[in-house]
Amino acid sequence: MPTPASEPLDAVLDLARDARDVVVLTGAGMSVESGIPTFRDAHTGLWERHDPEELATIDAWERDPDFVWAWYRWRAKLIRDVQPNVGHRALADWADAERANLWIVTQNIDDLHERAGSSVLAHLHGSIFALRCSECDTPFDEADDAALALPSDPVERLAPPRCPVCGAAVRPGVVWFGEELPQEPFAHAEAALERADLVLSVGTSGVVQPAAGLPYRALTRGVPVVEINPAETELRRRRDARLACARRRRAARARLGTPG
Repeated sequence: MPTPASEPLDAVLDLARDARDVVVLTGAGMSVESGIPTFRDAHTGLWERHDPEELATIDAWERDPDFVWAWYRWRAKLIRDVQPNVGHRALADWADAERANLWIVTQNIDDLHERAGSSVLAHLHGSIFALRCSECDTPFDEADDAALALPSDPVERLAPPRCPVCGAAVRPGVVWFGEELPQEPFAHAEAALERADLVLSVGTSGVVQPAAGLPYRALTRGVPVVEINPAETELRRRRDARLACARRRRAARARLGTPG
């Protein structure tokens, strides 16, 4: 039964205390409070005349890899300049408390969950820091190239490093428009949802497929799904509870026993 709108926090706390296997699905809203610009907000200055959905494609990469690489390195710089927020730290604290198994499945390409101390089960859309060869897919460690520094200011063009195996250009480890999601992370997410007795959907619009369908896998099993989002989403018709008010988050953390 849906929780009455006047009592969502108590209902969520009860669910959290009783849960033993928790999956947390996070989207862009999870990182916005850290100050990371959204996909489109990062598309300013040198890149404001370009459609980000056209730039984040394999066609754009093949047409002008230096231009695409420069944009992604600038986005990586923006991420490195911010810190995990209280939401990221709350999830890490929850896992450390060992009250439950907690698996994080994120659509975000940043590393804020990891920097907060969480272990991420799946980056569904890849990671901006998980560099790999554009041809042979060999992983590339930034530490292998001392000259691979993030730009202090946005620049229009940067030459990507070369793969030490085949010599092709190294690309960001993100999923571009028109590319399929990596199978292994999605399989991990599906397996975790089969075990979960509670699912949290945090800061995701619920419109990007196939990630948007994940909460419904839990709902079909009768597993409660809690949405934490200031905006209305399609999930509202079937969720068990909803937290829309950001000011309640600190109170929730305190009552769960996690430090501020």
